[in-house]
Amino acid sequence: MQIAKCKLLIENLKMEPPQFACDAMLGGLARWLRAAGYDAGWRADVKDWDLVRQTIREKSVLLTSDTGIFRIGIVRDGEVPAVLIPTSLKVAEQLRFVLDQLKLDVLKPRCMSCGGILVEVIKEHVRGKVPSRTLDRLDHFYQCQRCQRIFWQGTHWQRIREQLDQVRQGTRPNAR
Repeated sequence: MQIAKCKLLIENLKMEPPQFACDAMLGGLARWLRAAGYDAGWRADVKDWDLVRQTIREKSVLLTSDTGIFRIGIVRDGEVPAVLIPTSLKVAEQLRFVLDQLKLDVLKPRCMSCGGILVEVIKEHVRGKVPSRTLDRLDHFYQCQRCQRIFWQGTHWQRIREQLDQVRQGTRPNAR
């Protein structure tokens, strides 16, 4: 599908920000889209038609590396917003491709596991749920509204932010 037509469909769906449905080959991209602030669904065992139905149901944008999915009429004809991700790209390059093609910015991160929104929680709420050294050193903790996982801005968070900064600046990121 032409990218311009996809952008127009996104605008028509009033997605602010857009959410994505990634095919089975794009699990890494789904995780990095979440880190970049976007809700991105992914299942390793998803079938083409199930993915198309999910895209329609969730009013999301289909991201795929499978040219065969464009044989499905509603995808081919542009009724379902879809972007073909070149198979030659590594994960960080896929992320850059999507952000560039759809003119999207990096937003506040979401849960990289499920795409849920991260909400700051009080320190006492995470006592016993995070390592005691982490609790002693940090004051800000976040919980995913969907899966309830706890996050904090440690070295892993910093490395993710550095990767996203590289993607945003167009430099060669290290994400695989």
